[in-house]
Amino acid sequence: MKSVFYTVLHFLLVIPVRLIFRIRVKGAKNEPKKSEGPYLVCANHQSVLDPVIICAATRRQQPHFMAKAELFRVPVLGWLVRKLGAYPVSRGKSDVGAVKKTIALLEKGVSTGMFPQGTRCAGKDPRDCRIKYGAAMIAAHAGAQILPVHIKMKNYTWKFLRRVTVVIGEPIPFERFGYDPEKSGEYARIADEIYREICRLGEDVQ
Repeated sequence: MKSVFYTVLHFLLVIPVRLIFRIRVKGAKNEPKKSEGPYLVCANHQSVLDPVIICAATRRQQPHFMAKAELFRVPVLGWLVRKLGAYPVSRGKSDVGAVKKTIALLEKGVSTGMFPQGTRCAGKDPRDCRIKYGAAMIAAHAGAQILPVHIKMKNYTWKFLRRVTVVIGEPIPFERFGYDPEKSGEYARIADEIYREICRLGEDVQ
């Protein structure tokens, strides 16, 4: 589900943004159509620009991202990020409200986005970064399909005019994870499977 504001802004800016940030997209056909249901896009996190890069790389749906609560208190910027579909999350603690918001959006048919790392991990191979299991917990409660995405940058760091390759993997139906709500450690197991797929997508990118 795309807002009119997002649709117009995306139409006007997607090509300039792709050119300015030298974004190359692989696997664009893997993004689910609106008729195929919402998705929870999960990607590695290396730059503050990652949500912008993902939105520029996707066309069929509008992924809504959590953003740190402080941004919403900044004049103009707070209004803009909210209009673009972002919603606040309090960092440094468990924000139950933001988690419930994400689940509710998915249940309403609205796509969302999360970074399993929880925070930026610039300059490090994503495989060496720790992850959290929030994405797995949200997908389990919403029964949402996962859209794995790998953001590839030289030396795992963003720099102006440096090539950024976005690899969009095939969507993973949640049922494929074989989730057992009676078994302990399931969120961690599923989060690990999701993240391994994210890292695998970047292995052959030059």
